[in-house]
Amino acid sequence: MKKLNPEFKKIVDARHHDPFMVLGRHADGDADVIRIYRPDAREVVLVEVNAPMSSIGQGLFEWRGPRDAVPPHYRLRWSDGHGHEHISYDPYCFQPQISDFDIHLFNEGRHWHAYRMLGARPHSVDGIDGVLFAVWAPGAERISVLGDFNHWDGRPHPMRVRGGSGVWELFIPGLEPGALYKYEIRNRDSGMILIKADPYGQQFELRPKTANVVAEPPAFAWSDDDWLQQRSSDAWMHRPMSIYELHLGSWQRDDDGQFLSYRELADRLVPYVQELGFTHIELLPITEHPLDASWGYQTTGYYAPTSRFGQPDEFRYFVNRFHEAGIGVLLDWAPGHFPKDAPGLARFDGSALYEHEDPRRGEHRDWGTLIFNYDRNEVRNFLVSSAMYWVEEFHIDGLRVDAVASMLYLDYSRAPGDWVPNQYGGNENLGAIDFLRELNSTVQGRHPGTLIIAEESTAWPQVTRPTWLGGLGFSMKWNMGWMHDTLEYFKKDPVHRHFHHDQLTFGLLYAFTENFVLPFSHDEVVHGKRSLIYRMPGDEWQRFANLRLLYTYMWTYPGKKLLFMGQEFGQGEEWNSAAQLDWYVLQYPLHQGLKQMVSDLNRLYRELPSLHRHDFEWQGFEWVDCHDAAQSVLSYLRKDGDERVLVALNFTPVPRENYRVGVPEAGHYAEILNSDSMYYGGSNVGNGSVATEDIPWMGHPQSLLLTLPPLAGIVLRRVG
Repeated sequence: MKKLNPEFKKIVDARHHDPFMVLGRHADGDADVIRIYRPDAREVVLVEVNAPMSSIGQGLFEWRGPRDAVPPHYRLRWSDGHGHEHISYDPYCFQPQISDFDIHLFNEGRHWHAYRMLGARPHSVDGIDGVLFAVWAPGAERISVLGDFNHWDGRPHPMRVRGGSGVWELFIPGLEPGALYKYEIRNRDSGMILIKADPYGQQFELRPKTANVVAEPPAFAWSDDDWLQQRSSDAWMHRPMSIYELHLGSWQRDDDGQFLSYRELADRLVPYVQELGFTHIELLPITEHPLDASWGYQTTGYYAPTSRFGQPDEFRYFVNRFHEAGIGVLLDWAPGHFPKDAPGLARFDGSALYEHEDPRRGEHRDWGTLIFNYDRNEVRNFLVSSAMYWVEEFHIDGLRVDAVASMLYLDYSRAPGDWVPNQYGGNENLGAIDFLRELNSTVQGRHPGTLIIAEESTAWPQVTRPTWLGGLGFSMKWNMGWMHDTLEYFKKDPVHRHFHHDQLTFGLLYAFTENFVLPFSHDEVVHGKRSLIYRMPGDEWQRFANLRLLYTYMWTYPGKKLLFMGQEFGQGEEWNSAAQLDWYVLQYPLHQGLKQMVSDLNRLYRELPSLHRHDFEWQGFEWVDCHDAAQSVLSYLRKDGDERVLVALNFTPVPRENYRVGVPEAGHYAEILNSDSMYYGGSNVGNGSVATEDIPWMGHPQSLLLTLPPLAGIVLRRVG
């Protein structure tokens, strides 16, 4: 057998970093040489001149003829070893398709729409349709596109590298959406061969399969222009915001216990959320993930709605339905870590590309996951572009950023000696700080009204303050301190609560230092913590009374609201992500009453500006009496200008008769909500309408003599 040219041999050995140097059309004096590599072909014909190509060995074929005798884009016909005949354009007769400017922006970390450059996209060149593949892998010696269209063989479709950018691309004509694909990557230093999913892939096979699917171009007809316009001009800080957090796989299932589709979920969820009165939903991550039990937090597809519930356009339908109903959609998003699964981002090109090489910076010991290298331009670009993708392509109204504390601190959950200080000797992750500021300024700057919410569990300063003031630039932050103190207080037997009164009052010392969300999230009803109803003390009646009191306290306290699914009706069991909620309990009056009260709290919160306009500002709150630890009673005003509502909360099962509360104005005060109402399952102790007395009390010129129901909260408003 004739010895091959060394460059040809690299093609045959699948080691050539730029196959276009060998394959395709090349000038040779006055002639053109067209060279192809089809290891599965017995013979090949150049269709435009109906000329057979000569075999030069080991799957390489060549045609030599007059210059320009063959058009720029030419077709090949060949038969494979299975007796099938094929005809298609040669991928190696096309010029590079990605602009130098796009690549330059990406390498600088400033290509906010990198998903339009990288990944697999239906593409047309001179009227020839196909799919353009592009991937970033600077440590690769060779990358090939694998797929069902080439029998998952890495030899026929090696990609071209774009200089020193680390970007590889290949246009494969004739391919259509629906094709399955991955990348085969040969590492430049070790020669290791890796089979990887596309980091920018916009659709995946249903797990446990891990191939990407070339996604159809969006065909969904949006009808939410009015919503998007209102969102962009909305002063969201001064509007009501109560969030229903849910996990799509376990909210409801079909009669066979299988997942509902995005469409089915939308058709059931929209009227339910409307009935409850929540302004937004927040989805646990629906970014593609291999393991159901991770709830979506171990993401492998940062650009792909999970295929568990259907196609991307079906998710667009889901979002659109909520927007038509006037309900926002937030997405839980996890840019803090990613799993080690072989097809994913881990050592993507054989090197630590997306993560740090040093495990002291690149690995979460507790979670068994890897940490993004935020110091690398292209990695930051990958994440910011992902955020832009969800906002722009799926009209998502905001992102809840998971585990921000783990990103900010180099020593997060690490033993001494198991972390590396920054250049100044501190424990702050400077690259992560820059990334978060870039994320917030970019997404919110280009899409006003979009919300970026931090799950940040420490006292890091200025999380929700603008970047130009030194803040991180988030819209809001979960108030984990308030949540922890409140649940610790409520789990105590009421006879002991007077010793812990400060757990309720301490939060007001910092309530306005950030824009806070008050979260009773999924994390509070798993891992042995029990459901909220079973974290309450006492018998069944007292548990429900305590939970109604807790929600009254939450909905009248400064801050936006978040409640995890099932807690609105008193789900008894801990959340189980593998099964639907215990909907059957809604046949019982106490559960029905709790659900009705959540609906009424949301209605009151939306309708009364005093309960929401100044959620983030001290002007909206005033203590009436925060000192009555002996009787475990709190009273305060929520305010908006001259409008005020009075809130009185009794944290014991003892009714308080003739309890005096100071108020700023004389008149009649009507009870507009009572968590002890018979309609909610309470004992129906209440006040109706009460006239003020000209007796100064607690710094106010007038006072009311009230009956405080047991384990209950009341809300009163001056009328007339």
